[in-house]
Amino acid sequence: MSEENLDRYETEVELQIYKEYRDVLPMFRYVVETERRFYLANTVEVEQKGEAVAPYFEIQLGDAWVWDMYRPARFLQRVTVTTFKDFNVEELEPTTLL
Repeated sequence: MSEENLDRYETEVELQIYKEYRDVLPMFRYVVETERRFYLANTVEVEQKGEAVAPYFEIQLGDAWVWDMYRPARFLQRVTVTTFKDFNVEELEPTTLL
């Protein structure tokens, strides 16, 4: 596969994921961004672990959707994310689109 074909394929997959994201967004309550992934979820629990010198966070997501072009199924029942880096959790405004 040429580099041009690979770029075109990745662009098409990203567009498909964006369209899916736009369609499923009203189904979720939270947006979670980490250094590696972007998630939508209906439940989010954050727990700090480790020592104060080297803390890390464990993020439990329930009823989630993940933005990942290499994953064949993006809807997940339960996800555990472990991170030493920054992450962001935002609660979405209730919507009447459902």
